[in-house]
Amino acid sequence: MTGSMTELYSPQFKPTEALFNRSPIIAVVSIDRLENAVPIAQALAEGGVDVIEVTLRTKSALKAIEAIAREVSHVAVGAGTVCDRTQQQAVLDAGAQFAFSPGATLELLEAYQDSPIPFVPGVSSATEVLTAKSYGYYHMKLFPAEVVGGRALLKALGAPIPEVRFCPTGGVRMETAADYLALPNVSCVGGSWLLPADVQASGNWAEVTRLAKASLAQLKQT
Repeated sequence: MTGSMTELYSPQFKPTEALFNRSPIIAVVSIDRLENAVPIAQALAEGGVDVIEVTLRTKSALKAIEAIAREVSHVAVGAGTVCDRTQQQAVLDAGAQFAFSPGATLELLEAYQDSPIPFVPGVSSATEVLTAKSYGYYHMKLFPAEVVGGRALLKALGAPIPEVRFCPTGGVRMETAADYLALPNVSCVGGSWLLPADVQASGNWAEVTRLAKASLAQLKQT
């Protein structure tokens, strides 16, 4: 794909590509308590994972994004589980630097075309990939990755649509991350394993750092 094509069809191409290339693992976290937001972000960053997707599944999510953006400025923090256009301004106001969706409705694809931050639609089939691409998106989230075919599906998509890059999320584990990243159309993976529910409940942030370091170390060994 030439530079002129990216400029013509995808204004978001370069910033989204930079996001996908920043870290091989994007931490996917659901933050139950606002006071946990900054410690979680600091622990992940200390472990070497400096891209964090905060899912909009909890009441504290937007405030958590705001706190991380304000107090842990050396990480890239964004919003996950963006499901409709009504969340767009709230996400921007919170200071999110990117937005991920589990799906790719026409409403979302249209709403985020001129977004000042990268938007990554979720896809699970060739039809959805081609639809998102027709709106100018070349970076997508395969979700839920393991359920819809995982690496086998990504290999199949790579032959007819090699220009699209993916961040598989959903069921990806520390043990399988390297296998996903070995695929030429995978730039990064979404890692929810970095913040187990029991670890967040106990406030064991050292374990979050350990998991982040261990995950990155394992990728370097493969």
